[in-house]
Amino acid sequence: MERLGELVMSNVKRIGREVKRRTGALLLYVMSAPLFVSVMVSLFAGHYRLFVLKAGGFVLWSVAAALVSRGIREELAYDEAAIAKAPTLPCKSLGAAVLAGSVFYLGWLVGSASLFSSLFVAALAGVGTLLYYGPDPRRDKLPESQDINPELLLQSLTEARDTLETIRRHAQEIHDLRLHREIGRAIEKAERILDTIAEDPKDLRVARKFLVVYVDGVARVTERYRALGESEIDEETKERLYTLLREVQERFDHELERLKANDRFDLDVQIDALREQIKN
Repeated sequence: MERLGELVMSNVKRIGREVKRRTGALLLYVMSAPLFVSVMVSLFAGHYRLFVLKAGGFVLWSVAAALVSRGIREELAYDEAAIAKAPTLPCKSLGAAVLAGSVFYLGWLVGSASLFSSLFVAALAGVGTLLYYGPDPRRDKLPESQDINPELLLQSLTEARDTLETIRRHAQEIHDLRLHREIGRAIEKAERILDTIAEDPKDLRVARKFLVVYVDGVARVTERYRALGESEIDEETKERLYTLLREVQERFDHELERLKANDRFDLDVQIDALREQIKN
């Protein structure tokens, strides 16, 4: 029953993340619609000074919505990663501040409201936006270990994931279904290895060598195949590619098993140490 509850909560969180990813700052964009209509009304009515002022407020509002949307995307990527640095810019906080400035601008300069009223409503808008969308991540998610250089670890994982994304993009241009499928399988297994390293990066030196040799190797082969063009490659060469990719997948399986074996070894060591403590 407890396992079922955890599974349900996991699915709820996953759905929530997907909704946030798809909608972003949709609410802010929807709320800007009346302002856009007002801008157009001023234009068609010939109130050009008012049109310029309102257009400036609309631009500020749009910038705020774009910043919040970017902040949401960065937060999702940060939450989903086992190892990550906090976003450099607090985009959601900046978006809330720009939105507050937009509301103040529209209230005081465009709406001729009092200074106090404009400031009060602007503060409510900024704080409300920040509370609704939440603060930006500010702490790096890096392993606290003297044996691991967190910057090197993050750089290695980022480079490997970027390479896999390049392979995936290039594979979309390969029309040979068998080769496309083999490349897809290799990418999936490599991603599993990256996830395992991120969760337990103690064996980074060996894993980094593996990533450089095999992941970069697949990228070079894929790029070369794409550059030559499928019509220029004979069947014998294709068979060699199929064989090569199967061997790469076997190597990926072996590497993943090695990483898991290290985890089991560490657990055995901890159990033995605990037994000794209990005896004493």
